[in-house]
Amino acid sequence: MKILLHICCANCAIYPLERIKGKGDEAVGFFFNPNIHPYQEYQKRLDALKQYSERVGVEVIYRDEYLLEEFLRNVSHRVEERCQYCYSVRLEATAQAAKKNAFDGFSTTLLQSTHQNHALIKETGERFGQAIGISFYYEDFRKGWKRGAEVSKAMGLYRQQYCGCIYSEKERFMKKKVTKLT
Repeated sequence: MKILLHICCANCAIYPLERIKGKGDEAVGFFFNPNIHPYQEYQKRLDALKQYSERVGVEVIYRDEYLLEEFLRNVSHRVEERCQYCYSVRLEATAQAAKKNAFDGFSTTLLQSTHQNHALIKETGERFGQAIGISFYYEDFRKGWKRGAEVSKAMGLYRQQYCGCIYSEKERFMKKKVTKLT
C-alpha cells in the first residue's frame, strides 16, 4: 500500500513513518499546515521536517502555503470548533493530493499526539476519504510518542511546545501563568 501521510511536524512523523514502513507499506510525507502561528514557528517546523526527511531519505511533498488569515477567518467566530476546521482543511488537502497522485490511501501524524481528538480525526479522515474516493488509513500512533521524542532529541530536531495555532499558543502560556499563581 502507498500512503500519503500528512505531517504536522518532524517529531510526530518519526514513529508513524517507521510503523508504516515496518508493515511493508510505502509512505510519502505531505506538509500542509496553514494553522501554525507565528510565521517563525511555521518556518521552524518546516525546516525541521526538511532536515529529518533528508537525513532518513523520506520523500515529502511540500504545500508550503502560509494561510494564517484564511485560518483565522474560518475559526475566529467559532474558536471552540477550531480543531474540527483545522483537521478538515488539512485532511481534505491530503486526500485530494493522494487521489491526484494515485496513492492507495492517506493518513496523518496528528494521530500520534495525545493532545488531539482521535475520534474526530478518524471521522474527518473517513468522511473526506469517502467523498474523494480514497481510503483513510487509521492507526493509533500514540504508543510511539516516546520513540518520536527520543529520536528527534537525538537528531537535534526542533521540538515545538504547542499544537500550532494562535489559540493553542495562548493556552500554553496561560496555563503556565495560572499555575504560577496557585
